[in-house]
Amino acid sequence: MLLSTAANSTNINANVNTHSINVTLITGAASGLGWAMARHWYAAGHHLVLVDIDEQALNARATELGDIDRVITVVTDITQRNDIVVLVEQVQSHFGRLDLLVNNAGITHRSPAYQTDPEVFRKVMAVGWQGAVELTMAALPMLRESKGQIICIGSMAGWMPVPGRAAYCAAKGALTQFFEVLRLELEPEDIHILMVYPSFLDTPIENHALGRDGSIAKHPRSMIGSMRSAEWMAERINQGLQRRERWLLPEPVSRFGSILWRVAPTIYLRQVRKRFKGELR
Repeated sequence: MLLSTAANSTNINANVNTHSINVTLITGAASGLGWAMARHWYAAGHHLVLVDIDEQALNARATELGDIDRVITVVTDITQRNDIVVLVEQVQSHFGRLDLLVNNAGITHRSPAYQTDPEVFRKVMAVGWQGAVELTMAALPMLRESKGQIICIGSMAGWMPVPGRAAYCAAKGALTQFFEVLRLELEPEDIHILMVYPSFLDTPIENHALGRDGSIAKHPRSMIGSMRSAEWMAERINQGLQRRERWLLPEPVSRFGSILWRVAPTIYLRQVRKRFKGELR
């Protein structure tokens, strides 16, 4: 079930020149990187569509921002086609346009693939890949009208293997390949796509990582390099967007790991086994 929690359902077209606004839709907007991006673009004057499956958290975020003319919230399960249809209808009804779509929602797991319930794989893929694809396709008519932009939050795990995260790696790898093809198809229409590849961010996604049976993973996560804040990442995403970059790889350790995997995979595997030995037990 999808419910709008917008405090004011009056169509903004009635009192605002839609050509003067920038409408941004962010999935997974109630916490972490999604919320950091929402705050950043709200401060920059964007009108926001905040999307999340967590209704209570989403309502709290809308209250925190406060401007009912510039912000609507839509509780959405992006794995459900009907929810996506209603979401796009609400954007069209309230703002009449969409300039920036941010596919940020995601879920991960921490469990050896051979021990993991296949239902965990289905859930991770549905949120991390299928939902982003179906929402983008549904929003494409509005993005064509505005010659808008799309941001996809990928991961370096989509480029190189990370122990204990087989489905997450698969979802982010599929996201990359799909949107790289879409880029080739849409660039002649002046629709821009920015693929973002962070590594380790201080966000709740790992706190909600699924374990082998679908419950929350109990063991601590392994990582390489330093932990970056969501605010740090949001600032760099905005800079990349302003420069109309196609790819954003913000951290040297991730770029080095990606190169090492391609030119010296044996060394990469040796190092990653050491760093992530806790995930292999």
